[in-house]
Amino acid sequence: MEVGTLYETHIEKRIIGAFQKSTSLPTIVIIGGIHGNEKAGIIALKNVVQLIEKEKINIKYNFYALSGNIKALKNNVRFNTVDLNRLWTEEIISKITHNNEEFVEDIEEQADIYKTIKNILKINKGRFYFIDLHTTSAKTEPFITISDSLNNRKFASNFSIPIILGIEEFLDGPLLTYINEFGHMALGFEAGQHFDNQSIKNCEAFIWLSLINIGCVNKKVVTDYKYYKELLSKISIKKPFYEIDYRYQINKNEHFQMKKGFLNFDAVAKNDVLAICDGEEVKSPINGYVFMPLYQQQGDDGFFIITKISQLWLKLSIIVRKLKLHHLLRLLPGIQKDKNNDYILIVNPKTATFMAVEIFHLFGYRKQVVKDNKYHFIKRDRKVTPFK
Repeated sequence: MEVGTLYETHIEKRIIGAFQKSTSLPTIVIIGGIHGNEKAGIIALKNVVQLIEKEKINIKYNFYALSGNIKALKNNVRFNTVDLNRLWTEEIISKITHNNEEFVEDIEEQADIYKTIKNILKINKGRFYFIDLHTTSAKTEPFITISDSLNNRKFASNFSIPIILGIEEFLDGPLLTYINEFGHMALGFEAGQHFDNQSIKNCEAFIWLSLINIGCVNKKVVTDYKYYKELLSKISIKKPFYEIDYRYQINKNEHFQMKKGFLNFDAVAKNDVLAICDGEEVKSPINGYVFMPLYQQQGDDGFFIITKISQLWLKLSIIVRKLKLHHLLRLLPGIQKDKNNDYILIVNPKTATFMAVEIFHLFGYRKQVVKDNKYHFIKRDRKVTPFK
């Protein structure tokens, strides 16, 4: 797809705009361009900041607009050496904060983003909202991705667009997951296809509606409020919540090619051929909907399969979490709390096989990590702790 004139922009600064009101008030941080071939969020943030400054719009809370991988954005590539949105792990954070060694460009970008976010959090003590703006290689209607915490669900439900749970179970090191580890609200907004001018408009709409829903901006001062509201209300996909059930990973040196024509949320049946990898057919393992099929050179996520979540399950999960019934899981044989982390359950393989993963999901445990031949389930609902 040719890059439209709207995408001809220059990104030089980490902070696109900063509106600081009071350290005790809520703070909203919105970042675009974590991937360098996803410029819609950056352009939308610049447009919003310029309009705020031009029309002297009253910003009631603290609002920061940040740029992501500046060096990759200049090169029009997803990343230069390593994916910036797969680097937010304790191990890598420890390296960039304690070592003085030279890093590849993408990790240098990460270090600067980390320092910027940490400084914002250090200054401000109110509630923190974090939004990460993205686009996809396949044509798609807008959607939201979140880690499955109740505060994330509540915030995401303000928008009339599909919400996808559980991506953190299939990806290591996304920025949003790292932010969530400290109890803050964080969501990803996927605006549409790369270099589609509509993606910029969708990002602008989402930024304004986010600022309005949080209470940072009065909707009466946003001239195009009705237009933005209608824009994100026209989504044809009406079922609000989905979860990721499968991810096809592309291994190093494999030649993966998605079959042409798949759109996000296209229904697929078990054994449907979705792609070709090294000459072999890649089939869907389950019935569901294809999600973020890969139609670009960089990236190791071939595609995901998502399924709908019932309203009954969502309501039941709210009840068991608000009643703090997750403590009951620790009473079951083969399950124990991690001595070093109150938010982690250690489960032996036999128990994990006996108990469906959906039960852990119900109680708010999502991420599965295997350590010492045991499963570690990590709780998504948590108290706010200092960013480090």
